[in-house]
Amino acid sequence: MAALAAGALAVVFVNMLIDNRPKGDPQKVEGYVPWEKDSLEVVESLPLQDGGRIKPFATYAGFKMLQLHGARSMEVLGKGGEIFKIKPTEWLMDTLMRPELAVNLPTFRVDNSQVLEAISIETKGRRDRYSYAEIEPGIQKLVDLAQSYEPIEKKQRDPMQQQVIDLAYNIRSYESLLGYFSFARRGVALRGTGSEAEADKRADLSAVMTAAPELMGEVQAANREKREVEPRLQDLLQQVLNAANYSKYGMFFLPPKNASDTQWQSAGNAIMGVMTMESKDPETAIADVKLMETAVRSVSVSEKEFRKHFTEFKERIEKRADSRGELQRIGMEVSYFKTDYFLNALVWFLLGTLSALAMWGFGSGKAGKILSWVTLGFSVIGAVYCVAAIVIRCLIMNRPPVGNLYDTIIFIAATGVLFSLIVEWMSRKRFALGLAPILGLGLIILARRYEVGDAGDHLDPLVAVLDSNFWLATHVITITLGYSAGLLAAMLSCGYVLMRGLNLDDDNKDSRRALTKAVYGCICLTVFLSLVGTVLGGIWANYSWGRFWGWDPKENGALMIVLWTLAILHARLGGIVKEWGLHLASIFTACIVAFSWWHVNFLGVGLHNYGFTAGKGTIWVFYGMMILFILFGAVAMIVEYYDKQAKRAAKHAVVKGLEA
Repeated sequence: MAALAAGALAVVFVNMLIDNRPKGDPQKVEGYVPWEKDSLEVVESLPLQDGGRIKPFATYAGFKMLQLHGARSMEVLGKGGEIFKIKPTEWLMDTLMRPELAVNLPTFRVDNSQVLEAISIETKGRRDRYSYAEIEPGIQKLVDLAQSYEPIEKKQRDPMQQQVIDLAYNIRSYESLLGYFSFARRGVALRGTGSEAEADKRADLSAVMTAAPELMGEVQAANREKREVEPRLQDLLQQVLNAANYSKYGMFFLPPKNASDTQWQSAGNAIMGVMTMESKDPETAIADVKLMETAVRSVSVSEKEFRKHFTEFKERIEKRADSRGELQRIGMEVSYFKTDYFLNALVWFLLGTLSALAMWGFGSGKAGKILSWVTLGFSVIGAVYCVAAIVIRCLIMNRPPVGNLYDTIIFIAATGVLFSLIVEWMSRKRFALGLAPILGLGLIILARRYEVGDAGDHLDPLVAVLDSNFWLATHVITITLGYSAGLLAAMLSCGYVLMRGLNLDDDNKDSRRALTKAVYGCICLTVFLSLVGTVLGGIWANYSWGRFWGWDPKENGALMIVLWTLAILHARLGGIVKEWGLHLASIFTACIVAFSWWHVNFLGVGLHNYGFTAGKGTIWVFYGMMILFILFGAVAMIVEYYDKQAKRAAKHAVVKGLEA
């Protein structure tokens, strides 16, 4: 049993490493030096608005890097041949303030080299990471190709076509970040102010904004008099428009003074608001832009100067955000992602898994008993990390713990481990104890893989129909607890099938009975939670959509869990299924739970379809594994049956021989 579990664990880890590790040596970035720690600490907690909420710069950087790079760190070969590890805040600071270095960072993960071959870019391997500078020669061709694929319905696109479109969008998103502070670095050129020997003079954009009433008055006068605007003024205004467009999207970190205005502004919004005379508070906007110019330009002087001026800008922003009541959780969120609770939980669950395998390997001896306590300790510490993370997430989001698919994975991980420990406390057979860290480890790995695949901020506000703390705390949590209990029952049954089918328990009937009782109890808990959750969901649906039941895929999935688990319990009570039948049916419960929990989100229909797309391959692998367990159990049951029949026949023959 221990060897089988160790082999499965090794396969999962090797696959994860292959999928996430870049190929080859770190990319060389000539002259690269990392930001100083003090600079990172100043910038990481800058508040900005994104995804419908106020979040720190570090969070925005983390998910943006995850979206483009497929990981939250990268390694480069920098100044002096030294290898530097770049994290999200550093990466985004490079992109915004040191674009001449950033264009050479391996920012873009390309999973299919054919995408680059199609735009005549030299490739490194089937899957690797590339810099903007490496892709730049083929960008126009990439955009043209993406535009030709976009009319194709998304479901009809092949993987390469979709990856071309995704890469084109990622490139455009990155370009908007690269050029965001171009207005601050260069200002605008004053055409005709130079000479043959000297270039035209340049002016700060904030100075042009200050002169906006006079400049726009001249434009209005020209329009009234039906004459052309003076060419140099036209050129100046075009430069301002270009600069504003570059900094219009992505980074909204200018909170309005007026509390009734919910939308924060980008630098481009502030610039255009002043230049078009539509700004409600032009003085504030001009001062904001002036501080940005000073901070960005000070990067070339020294990081000490940069920190000084950026701190001034940040304190100004924080003061406005605090007056609006939008600053309270910024520090907590920065700390949450820095601590990386789920990575810590994964480490403890991994240690617990290794000790569980050793515990099963040593059996019931003294070493096995010691290892059981070690396994318990590791599992409890991992669970504490999970629970602490979930509590902190609730405080940051200001809602109950489960609201999106990522939430359900980590919640099921925590509750699955706790349920396993409760089962162990009741059975004392050390099987549920060993299963606890394995279950936690598998689900945390799934959560991390889903996070990479989805690359969306799972702390963002929910869609309007889900935005109800009462129903999230009742219906959603109850249903999710039902998923957790159903999956635990299936995992216990998988263990039962392996142990009995391979005779790993030496035909220990006490252990088998204990496992059967545990599975029966988990199925009872599943049907109770699923039934209550389904009824609560119907009441919520009636409140939100005006009907209790609508045969929606998610509703059907919940009903399937209730009906299937009720059928198992009735069959067991009626003697229709014995131990083997109970466990095989319990394993199939995992397929039904997975369909209701995960698969319905891929169907693209129904009121419960919230656009989740990551993990399509994983779900089919999971179904396949469960079916294999069922087939193995069925074969083992048949073999055991005929083996018993043969033994009875042999025994009967011996008795008849003695009688004769």
